[in-house]
Amino acid sequence: MAQTIEAFVGSSLDEAKITPLHVKIISLIAAGYFFDVIDYIVQGSLFPDMIKSGFATPGGAAAIVSATTLGMFIGTIAQGEFTDRFGRRFVYQFNLLLFGVFTILGAFSPNITVLVACRFIAGLGLGSEQPLCFAYAGEYSPKAIRGRVLSIIHFVGGACVWPISTLFVLAFRDKLGWQGVWVCFGVGALIVWVLRFTLPESPRYLSTHGRGQDALDVLARLGIAAPKEPLTTDAASDSKSDPFGVVFSMFPVRVIAGMICFSAFFGVAIGLGAWLPSIMVDKGFTITKSLTYTLAMNFAVPCASICMMYTLDKFGRKITSIVAFIGAGLTAIAFANAASDTELLVTGFIMVFFIQVAGNAMQIFASEVFPTNARASGFGWAAGVGRLATSGIVPAILWIKNGWGLPTVFICLAIVLLIAAVSVIFLGPEARQKSLDEIAPPTA
Repeated sequence: MAQTIEAFVGSSLDEAKITPLHVKIISLIAAGYFFDVIDYIVQGSLFPDMIKSGFATPGGAAAIVSATTLGMFIGTIAQGEFTDRFGRRFVYQFNLLLFGVFTILGAFSPNITVLVACRFIAGLGLGSEQPLCFAYAGEYSPKAIRGRVLSIIHFVGGACVWPISTLFVLAFRDKLGWQGVWVCFGVGALIVWVLRFTLPESPRYLSTHGRGQDALDVLARLGIAAPKEPLTTDAASDSKSDPFGVVFSMFPVRVIAGMICFSAFFGVAIGLGAWLPSIMVDKGFTITKSLTYTLAMNFAVPCASICMMYTLDKFGRKITSIVAFIGAGLTAIAFANAASDTELLVTGFIMVFFIQVAGNAMQIFASEVFPTNARASGFGWAAGVGRLATSGIVPAILWIKNGWGLPTVFICLAIVLLIAAVSVIFLGPEARQKSLDEIAPPTA
């Protein structure tokens, strides 16, 4: 029986050798992801100076985070529907332009109200970048090393960014001010936006949306030979299905489990990223010392990515994430009870390490468990609800801290992390070294 176009494209990409075009695609995806993440996580390092200068109050700082996160929720949800219907490439470019421009405009805001509005619009672009990053890269990756490839992207764009952002603020906050720091990141995003015009569309998307010849043309650019026999088509070769309907009618358990996992990961990781410097200032540290301690802890993030490069393809996404979520919950309790500077640094480093391994192993897993014609939508809905939950978790951390103290904050975070560990079980079948179409076949 003749092979279908989507089956040929999928198997060809699964077994492909890494080429210069692969490297280019992976590099530009990682670069865009870098500026996406650095723009968002740097907020926590800028708040102390923003508050000290009188531009914002602690409540205003929380409003900035919540507005950005709300924009990310809408952007994350919307990109899935547009991307699965109209293609990865166009949406991928538009989101980077949107967040780069409004990050720069936000830096020149005359007051907190305008800044909150700019951060909301920038968040629309920020929310689109992350789901597309893993879906787009995963669709190009050979199945045997897909976990490693996605971990490398996270290492560059989602891991090294943590210490680099804190180090950048430490080095330049006095010279540039919080406004100048944001301008630098916005300009960097626009440079990547220009370079990414050369990226090709995903062949998996093309082959499932009636553009089989275009998919074969991209495969040729990857050095993959044309089929020796004519290919056939079926209903999934030109899918007209609604991505929303596919996700919620066929994969409701997976998407709900993903929502819980993303809420826990984003809420804890972003909540700590936003408030950790301020929490240390409240403990009596100077702003510079609190940022230095945060920098030391943030070196755990690239260590987490290096760990995932080995564990995801060796042991699997599911077991890696579950063990790390449990470890994160336990070390959160230890961090809250640290009695000395050394204990604070050690437990903080280990806590951040486990949180990042857990959340990003889960995130990579979630990008693999939906079919090509609903992949961005499934991931987007799970991540989008996680973003929305985070917009409430970030101010809740401050509320719990002020009302019941710091230990209670970390007990609550530990409970959330343990719930996420259980939810990973229901996210889908283990994806280690499996074809994406084997995990979730394209649907009609």
